[in-house]
Amino acid sequence: MKRLMGAALAALCFSLPALAQDAALLARGKHLVEVTGACGNCHTPMGPQGPVAGQTLAGGTVFDEPPFRAVASNITQDPETGIGRWTDAQIARAIREGIRPDGRIIGPPMPIGLYRGLSDRDLAAMVAYLRTVAPVRNAVEASVYRIPLPPAYGPPVTSVPDPADNPVARGAYLANAVAHCMECHTPMVDGRNDFSRIGGGGMEFRGPWGVSVARNITPHANGIGGWTDAEIIRAITTGVSQNGRPLAPPMAFWAYRNMTPQELSDLVSYLRSLPPQP
Repeated sequence: MKRLMGAALAALCFSLPALAQDAALLARGKHLVEVTGACGNCHTPMGPQGPVAGQTLAGGTVFDEPPFRAVASNITQDPETGIGRWTDAQIARAIREGIRPDGRIIGPPMPIGLYRGLSDRDLAAMVAYLRTVAPVRNAVEASVYRIPLPPAYGPPVTSVPDPADNPVARGAYLANAVAHCMECHTPMVDGRNDFSRIGGGGMEFRGPWGVSVARNITPHANGIGGWTDAEIIRAITTGVSQNGRPLAPPMAFWAYRNMTPQELSDLVSYLRSLPPQP
């Protein structure tokens, strides 16, 4: 089996034996990339029926907003237009710190500030799985930013443990570091999330569907305070609101429908714990 992790990335997980040969690592990485992380929601071209066949993670989706015109990168193993020539450590650094191999900073909407919280184990799993993604030749245009990008998103991340083993902690990790729910559901000020109002919603998303507005997902009466757990889970996994109204993209219902019952329960526990936002 092809070696799936470089020495630098393997060092993050030295306490877990033989991860490079562990099928469970690849299974975890597949789940993170395809389901909870829903990487394809940005990095896979979308058609009327969802992800375009044969273009998985090939990039090209355009996010044309006032602060930027961002174009999703090709993250397949194509050596010319994707990340096939990147080392494992370079892929890991790009995901968790937002720095490309040439030193350029990756800008929004990639939620680097949240991905800095990815655990070492999950980061290793994601890199391992990305190595198995079929190469697709698809050159994409460069992103253009009308706001200054930071020189870095923070100091180098050395090590991040798995979340504490309780529902709220697991749900917080899922909603922030992995699924980055709070990137879309938290208001923005000057191109950056205002986490003092975490989960308060209000961000607008333009696309073929028109304009959708991120919902308040805090336990306020204006949010999901009156929703049952089952109604919250139905909205996440099927895109149906409490009143039966279909919810609009860009939320990745197509991916979240494959989340495990435990993940969904943990996510609801975390949402219930948020400070209510009017």
